[in-house]
Amino acid sequence: MPVSLTDKLVVAISSRALFDFEEENRVFEAGDLRAYEALQRERLKVPARPGVAFPLIRKLLALNTDAHRVEVVILSRSDPISGLRAFSSCREHQLEIQRGVFTRGRPPYGYLKPLNASLFLSANQDDVRGALDAGFPAARVFPESATMAGRNAHEIRIAFDGDAVLFSDEAEVIFQRDGLETFISHERDNRELPLAPGPLRPLLDALYRLQKLADRNAQMRIRTALVTARSAPAHERAIRTLMAWDIEIDEAMFLGGLDKGPFLREFEPDFFFDDQIRHCESARTVTATGHVANGVANVANSAAHAS
Repeated sequence: MPVSLTDKLVVAISSRALFDFEEENRVFEAGDLRAYEALQRERLKVPARPGVAFPLIRKLLALNTDAHRVEVVILSRSDPISGLRAFSSCREHQLEIQRGVFTRGRPPYGYLKPLNASLFLSANQDDVRGALDAGFPAARVFPESATMAGRNAHEIRIAFDGDAVLFSDEAEVIFQRDGLETFISHERDNRELPLAPGPLRPLLDALYRLQKLADRNAQMRIRTALVTARSAPAHERAIRTLMAWDIEIDEAMFLGGLDKGPFLREFEPDFFFDDQIRHCESARTVTATGHVANGVANVANSAAHAS
């Protein structure tokens, strides 16, 4: 029988998101691939320090105590020899990661499909945008983010924004185009009509399946939160959408435009996902953060940057 990952939560992660390769990355971004590869070869026996997503990955792998439920795959633009350092660093830090794809500068996200990945974490903005455009769940990590490492050692906590992350950006389009009053009226009138799925819906699905299994495993549990700028009465459509998906979340914060950072500080997530840079900038001072470059807000930002 061939090996299959279809029944696993599969997280694909770049080596730079998993480990602190910022010094090496500066050489890579300078455009001298040979110098980068030479530096990695010189350091093959030097274990890399944990990166921004390391605490989350370590906790997810802890769900495999009594069964193989989570698969983590290194998916990297690095060359295969540099991949030796990534794997040796995994061994040094006792991370049970056995699979990896190294593309030596070529965009790697095409391999997300055969991996059946529920999430791709990378520090490379182009790779994340390419993955999202191709329909894969992805987020750009901020390597300089704070982390909640060491907190809630027996619980995985993940927080999500709603529109353009868990849900489609259809409501956000109305807000951006017609303003708050029209948005509220539209969401109230359509409160029983579920929102279309957003790019990270597959991750939430996989986490919820794991959550029900992990509740039987006292060593590691999962807790999720929705942290959104929505407020009443627009909150109802979000909750009813989750009900239609038959997914339960543990906490919901309807903040009506309040800064999300202080609320995340109280929730203490291992990771937070948002589609808007301003929320990510606030969140990354608190915890590990991923920018989901999806939806109308990011189309506007891309156009402004291009001009």
